Amino acid sequence: MRKLDTKLMHPRDQITMIIDKIYRSGLTTTSGGNISIIDENGDIWVTPSAIDKGTLRASDIVCVRKDGTIDGRHKPSSEFPFHKAIYECRPEIKAVIHAHPPALVSLSIVRQIPNTNIIPQAKYICGDIGYADYALPGSDELGEVIAKEFEKGFNGVIMENHGTVVGGTDMVDAYQRFETLEFCCRTIIYGSQIGTPNYLSDEQIEAFESQIPRLLPEMDAVEHPSDERAIREDICKIVHRACDQGLMISSYGTVSVRWRGDDFLITPPQVSRWDIQHEDIVQIKGGKREPGKVPSRSTWLHQEIYKRNPHINSIILTQTPYLMAYSVTNEKLDVRTIPESWIFLQDIPNMPFGSHFAGEEGILNTISKDTPAVLVNNDSVIVTGDKLLGTFDKLEVAEFSAKSLVMGASLGKLVPINDEQVEDLRKKFLS
Repeated sequence: MRKLDTKLMHPRDQITMIIDKIYRSGLTTTSGGNISIIDENGDIWVTPSAIDKGTLRASDIVCVRKDGTIDGRHKPSSEFPFHKAIYECRPEIKAVIHAHPPALVSLSIVRQIPNTNIIPQAKYICGDIGYADYALPGSDELGEVIAKEFEKGFNGVIMENHGTVVGGTDMVDAYQRFETLEFCCRTIIYGSQIGTPNYLSDEQIEAFESQIPRLLPEMDAVEHPSDERAIREDICKIVHRACDQGLMISSYGTVSVRWRGDDFLITPPQVSRWDIQHEDIVQIKGGKREPGKVPSRSTWLHQEIYKRNPHINSIILTQTPYLMAYSVTNEKLDVRTIPESWIFLQDIPNMPFGSHFAGEEGILNTISKDTPAVLVNNDSVIVTGDKLLGTFDKLEVAEFSAKSLVMGASLGKLVPINDEQVEDLRKKFLS
């Protein structure tokens, strides 16, 4: 597969690609939401009114010319006025997404603004969020109240009793902000069901962002034998699968696989995970990186885990909605829900924020055969294992366990498998 270069895609193709992702991710409905792009001529390409978002084609996209004339088979979205208003007040914004994703709608109807300090990249990607008072959908008044928020510098706005609207420098930037903001809200909501979400200080986020990786030296030359290429294929498949199943979002997630000895392959930063391709993967060999490529900022951690744990051959570092509920509340995730959960995971301890920074020993002293996964507070879950598919299976089991616990929180007190039953499992499956 060749990597998509969205900058060379026609606006109508970008729009159909992204609205399809939004719809299939369950972040909008057949009739809900609208997105647009303004091109270099000042023409605005926008989704049509009253056309099924699940089957939208490039030929359905409408162009509203700079002079106000309309090209297309359909009427432009009824919300076109606020798209136009945003572009007029913020010329650097080139793409706008509006939809009604469940978590963001939840906040809009209780009239709350999400605190994006819940996880580092939410603050970095989304920034502070604006709030637009209710106005009639499709009205010029709605365009005015939204534009006022964007004029203040916000790139994402909660629309009272309506949903959200975000802008970006291009369509991928807007989508990443939209997806990350919805994930941020889900994390807050799910965390509130089991405890009290804790937020990072600006200083903690700055410390995270200032962790510019000490880049490994580059190799003089790189080779890609067949077993190395097979690993690239496996990594891409798992990353795409994780995105499809909601176990990774486009702005966050790292996968690595041991190759030979302590050499390994790892995903890069700043590449949309849903579009990651073989050539994006970075080879780490003999303590050096593949020429011309930058590996994940967590490369040091992966490298040390492999060096100290010969039984570990793959690592997934990601954010999933229900596991992050435990991460942001520092609540203990008791995996003694069903036998499979305990057999696969045994224990998932919470590690302090910052324990994943380069040079820290906490995670390295915790990961073991008996503790294959850890939660890093307000950051991520790290899962280790032998074969990559098995590691992914552990991630799925952990997320399903967390989901069951969050959903059960309103029903009553958790009754876990007891110590005697755990010991029976240990004797049968782990001896």
